[in-house]
Amino acid sequence: MKLTTKGRFAVSAMVDLAQQQGEGPVPLATIAERQEISLSYLEQLFARLRRAGLVTGARGPGGGYRLARSMDEISIAEIVDAVDEGIDTTRCGGKANCLNDHICSTHHLWENLNVKIAEYLSSVSLGQVVRGEIKPIRRVGK
Repeated sequence: MKLTTKGRFAVSAMVDLAQQQGEGPVPLATIAERQEISLSYLEQLFARLRRAGLVTGARGPGGGYRLARSMDEISIAEIVDAVDEGIDTTRCGGKANCLNDHICSTHHLWENLNVKIAEYLSSVSLGQVVRGEIKPIRRVGK
């Protein structure tokens, strides 16, 4: 599955930001330190998150970022999409040219998995993650 650090870091930073919402704007340096993410990398991610309408920024002393909407109105899929982090489990990037410019025998399997992952990330809100409501799935018989 292709979900690089860009998507993971964006979600972690947004969770951190949401956890601090009652305290005014949160400086990126504070998030960078707590999450152990490079400040310059975080600045790039937050520029994309701002353009996507997920955060707002305040400049000057006491400045920083706030969520643009309620944490319960922001899905994890929106965060991942905002930083241009598509999720793709196919070996061809979804182009159906997997094997010598032809569709491979497992293409639809992986393509369907992409749909399920997108549905799941769309169904989970930032607020659910912040409140610890996301629990591991227990498989029957394991």
